[in-house]
Amino acid sequence: MIRINGNTITIADLGSRLRSGSIKQRIAGEMINSDTVYTYPSLGILNFELDSRASIVNMSERLNNSLFTFRLFKDSMCNQAYWDRTYEGGFRLKREVNPHEAIRDILKNSKLYGTECATAIVIVFYLGLVEVMPEGLFDRLFADIYLMDWKYLDRDLGVRTYGGAKNSLPGDCLYFINPDVNTETPEWQGENVIQLLDGYYYGHGIGIATANVIIRELNRNRFPGSQNSAYLLDQIVKPDFRYLALKTEEYNRANP
Repeated sequence: MIRINGNTITIADLGSRLRSGSIKQRIAGEMINSDTVYTYPSLGILNFELDSRASIVNMSERLNNSLFTFRLFKDSMCNQAYWDRTYEGGFRLKREVNPHEAIRDILKNSKLYGTECATAIVIVFYLGLVEVMPEGLFDRLFADIYLMDWKYLDRDLGVRTYGGAKNSLPGDCLYFINPDVNTETPEWQGENVIQLLDGYYYGHGIGIATANVIIRELNRNRFPGSQNSAYLLDQIVKPDFRYLALKTEEYNRANP
């Protein structure tokens, strides 16, 4: 259910904002038909979140279809025209380049990039947001991007983990954990994924697959004799869409 200022919203209320059959419309439909109540102070903020989620889904699919490869941090690689590779294996934005150009380069020159699954999820968030936010605002908020893992997230991205989540939506990051991972293959301890449509997920290294396929792949990398299956955690990781929507509205008012 979606509520705006206490009023329940239907697909008809969203009108021309939703193209029939679009990713955005399907996400809105999932929210409207969910037992979870999604509340917003304005239609504009809801619209921003729908646009962002649809863009994240789209960019997940595009990244999956690119030449972007899975590599351990010790073997990671990036386009050094935009990024400095650190000793940890992360990618630090060069000071002289525009953040929106550097993020888009990951798709444009995908063959020059390779890293682990957690970094890939952060990249997908940025790729999704750069398509819905004004470039000037994106560059101002994310002037010091460091692509590594969850410890190095930009504060303005507002990524938070929500435990005990009963319902997730396309565009959310979820995690499949492998509690009995074989110590010889620690990279299979779990898989960060972006929820797509129709029961599919994007996980860097595994690709686009259903939950059963992801669990099967993780289970192949348990220690010998393990009977404990990998499983999907009941948690959601996502950017602060409301904060970013308000920043976008503020920027647009100042730059009509």
